[in-house]
This record gives sequence, C-alpha cells and structure tokens, in this order.
Amino acid sequence: MPLLSGCQQHNILDGKGPVGSAEANILIIATVIMLAIILPTMIATVVFALWYRESNPKALYRPDWAFSGRIELVVWSVPFLTIAFLGGIAWIGAHQLDPATPLASDKKPLEVQVVSLDWKWLFIYPDQGVASVNELVVPAATPVNFRLTSSSVWNSFFVPKLGSMIYTMRGMVTRLNLMADQEGELYGLSTHFSGDGFSDMNFPVRSVSDAAFADWVNGAKGSGKALDRAAYAEVAKQSIADAPRSFGSVEPGLFDGIVAQTVPPGPGPAAGGVEGVRPKGGS
Repeated sequence: MPLLSGCQQHNILDGKGPVGSAEANILIIATVIMLAIILPTMIATVVFALWYRESNPKALYRPDWAFSGRIELVVWSVPFLTIAFLGGIAWIGAHQLDPATPLASDKKPLEVQVVSLDWKWLFIYPDQGVASVNELVVPAATPVNFRLTSSSVWNSFFVPKLGSMIYTMRGMVTRLNLMADQEGELYGLSTHFSGDGFSDMNFPVRSVSDAAFADWVNGAKGSGKALDRAAYAEVAKQSIADAPRSFGSVEPGLFDGIVAQTVPPGPGPAAGGVEGVRPKGGS
C-alpha cells in the first residue's frame, strides 16, 4: 500500500463529479459481472484437479462419456449472460455519458476553450475574457462545456477524477462536458505521448466557490497581459514545465483562428528534441 500512495490523485474510482462517478460505477459493475465467470472457473479448476487426481479412488473413470446437455447449457449460458449484461451496460453508458452531451444543471455552463501546445495547456474563458496556461480554475457544482483543439500534434485531455479522456486534434474541435461536484484541487494531464516534454504536460484543476472563481477572474484581468496573436505565438513556442500564468484579456476569435489555422500552428515535436532536454551527442 505505501508504494501505491502516490497514485491516489489519479484514482479514477474516486470520482469527484457526475461523469467520473458514473464511469467508476460502470467499471465496478463490469468487474463484478466478469467475476461471475472468473471465480467459478478458478474454483472449478482447483476442484477438478483435486478430485480427478490419480490417488483419488472415488473419482469415476468414464472413457466413453462424450456429451451432457445440462453441462453445455451451463457452460454456454453463463458467458452469454455475462456478455449480454456487459454489452447492455456499455451501450447505456456510452449514450448517457457521451462527452458532447450537456450535463443537467440549474446553473449556466461555463465555457472553456482548450488548446494543447508543446508541452503545455492553454485555457481560454471566452465569456470572462481571460485565459490561463497550465492551470484550470472552475466553479464547483457548475457544468463546464469544453471545446478542445491542438496547436500541433495529437494530444489528449484527461482529469482522472472528473472522467472522460478526450483527444485534441489540429484543425478539429472536440467537445467535452464535465462538472466537479465539490471544491478542491484535482490533477489533469496529457495521456498521449507527444515528445520530450510529455511527462511534464500536466496541470492543477482548482474547483472553487463561485465567489473565489470571480476573484480569480478579477485577478487575471488585473494582470495586464493580453493574449493576442503575437502573445499566442510566444506561448506556442516549445517549452517544458511552464509555471501557471494568466492573461487579463483575449483577442476575440483567437480560438476559432487556431482551429481554422489562420493563426500559425505550433512547431510540433522536432527531430533531435528541444535544446537542454536531453543530450545531443550521446545516450
């Protein structure tokens, strides 16, 4: 257990929102259903090995036995029912937890535009007119409607305790709806290898009260930094383990320009790596 203590922040079975909790329930239920085959099979293997051992005189030797309808019924009905149950759960869950399906709530969803860069994350809040790098701040108990794209290569966005990993692709937009049901700090990361800085491509997810979120927005606005195309070009340059920072204003239509590629794309991982990341002359 001490060796696993560092994995708690990635525990997908400890959901902190409706999507994460529902996905955790599906995993647990699916595991229990599969145990209906696994446990009897393991027990039967031991029982048969012990009963039909050479030293057991009570075991019947029946060389002419070939078929039993009852045994066939049991052998095939249990796997059939298991597959049917698993298929039903997967079908229902795939529709109920479709990433593009908005979450039911009395609150207006928060719009967040996400851009995966090399090797960092850019979060744009179009309604608030602010942006942040390597830090996602959301109000608790409020649905978040993500629109995601990539500045260069494929990547993937994942907050384990909120659920639903989804890919980001250059020139395309994917949609994701999540919600944190309580305040706290979670962990977000990339799960798709994209070059030298991949291992540091993670970010804190701060779920805060409505008042704290408003304070954070006001603090970002007070930073005085503007995210226009020139500033974005600097942000898009390859870098590793960037400290979180924010922008007080965002050029209108910047995200749509990134998607349409009217804004120059990021360089993407280059052959030979980034200067200072790994040795160039040897292993």
